[in-house]
Amino acid sequence: MFHATTIVAVKKGNRLAIGGDGQVTFGDKTVMKQRAKKVRRLFNGKILAGFAGSVADAFTLFDKFEKKLEQHQGNIQRAAVELAKEWRSDRILQKLEALLVVGNHEQLVIISGNGEIIEPDDNIAAIGSGGGYALAAAKALANHTKLSPEEIVTEALHIAASICVFTNHNITVEVL
Repeated sequence: MFHATTIVAVKKGNRLAIGGDGQVTFGDKTVMKQRAKKVRRLFNGKILAGFAGSVADAFTLFDKFEKKLEQHQGNIQRAAVELAKEWRSDRILQKLEALLVVGNHEQLVIISGNGEIIEPDDNIAAIGSGGGYALAAAKALANHTKLSPEEIVTEALHIAASICVFTNHNITVEVL
C-alpha cells in the first residue's frame, strides 16, 4: 500500500472527475508538503491522470504513459497495456513504486506495475492510503445522491481526509 496520498475518480455519463489531496508524507510521521498536485491533464488535456506513490516514480510513469498515448492516438486501453508490459519487463521500471488512475470521457482505468489494468465496473476508482475510504464514500454518494462527478470526488476526498492520516483537505480536482 502506498502511504502519502488519496486519489479518487468518478465517471458519470461522459463526465469524468479525478481528484487528489495535497499531502506529501516522508516516512510515517512527517508531513513534508501540504499542497502537492497529484492530478494532471495528459494528451493535450483530453485525458486525466492521478498517481499514488513516489512522486519521482509517478512523474516517470506520467511521461511514459503520455508517450504511449501519442503512439496509440490517445487510446487509453492500448497505451495502458503497452505501459504495463514495459513496466513489468524493464529492470529499472520494475522498481518504480506508484499506481496510476487514468481516464477520459469514455474510459477509466487503474494501472499498476504488476501489469494489472483494472477497469472498474461502476466507473469509480480510488488508490493510495486513503483510497479505500474515498472509494466507499464515492460509491455511496454516486448511488444515493444526484451530485456531479466533481462534487462526489471532492466530498469523498474530504471524508477520506477526516479518517486517513496520510490524506489532507488540500484538494485538487480536474474535470473533463
